[in-house]
Amino acid sequence: MNRSYISPPSLSNEKSLKTLVENRTVYNLNHCELNIFETYKDATLVPLQFNDLVVTSMLRGKKIMHLFDDPCFEYLPGETVVIPSNVEMKIDFPEATKSNPTQCLALAIDKQKITATLHFLNERYPKEGNNQFWHLDYHNYYFYNNIELATTINKLVKECMGTSITKDILADLTLQELLIRIIQTQTAKSIDDGVITDSNAPITQVIEYIRLNLRENISLKNLSEKACMSTTSFYRFFKRELGMTPIEFVIKEKIKCAKKLLKNPTIQINEVCHLSGFEDSNYFIRLFKKHEGITPKQYQLLYVN
Repeated sequence: MNRSYISPPSLSNEKSLKTLVENRTVYNLNHCELNIFETYKDATLVPLQFNDLVVTSMLRGKKIMHLFDDPCFEYLPGETVVIPSNVEMKIDFPEATKSNPTQCLALAIDKQKITATLHFLNERYPKEGNNQFWHLDYHNYYFYNNIELATTINKLVKECMGTSITKDILADLTLQELLIRIIQTQTAKSIDDGVITDSNAPITQVIEYIRLNLRENISLKNLSEKACMSTTSFYRFFKRELGMTPIEFVIKEKIKCAKKLLKNPTIQINEVCHLSGFEDSNYFIRLFKKHEGITPKQYQLLYVN
């Protein structure tokens, strides 16, 4: 699956390292604290805990995360984990060496800032449907970065590490954007995973319609009518919920369908194109390569025994 990467800052000078395991550099702002952790040797079950909610993103190398009572998982660049306050994580560094260090950022965000941002969003940009509110989903804590989320984290890291006299103000605005991007990413991941919290929510009905009609000519007008909204209101609603346009989501679902079909090594590319709702095979191949980095045929060959 596609993931977007965050630009890693330069590694610390070897002489400035205080420890080879989770060496920490801290940047303090009014409403957040940016921590950059670097590890230069293998270690297991290293504990780490923050008093505030923390957004962590891998920058270099690999970790194994032990979190909550869930099975441990590999944590790699292009991925983000959101951890509630006062939750202990334990971390393995199976491959860390001086020549191959791990680097990870951990952004601790002030609770009042989170509460104020969610209140502002619910007040000024209320969600459609009954009992629908902007909120962070602490069960949905691990996800791949999309380009919008990675861009926002990059911007925030730049502000935190900068020397501008306005950096606290700019960081505050970017923190609001980051919280919105995280909620949108969590919503999109819940939909991908088939974990829908409210089957009556307008977004749920539209998603179901798209998935049942992938081979049809799905237009913005169709979807707006399904949601009982004007096209302008629906477009704004959809992008606010998922951080992408309705048509971008339709294409994403078609590509997902194509990937499932391509796991069959005997199916023809033209047939995959048709069954996943694309009319033109050249367009399908170009779009698939843009999203996945390889052609449909190359993807199919990954599943040949």
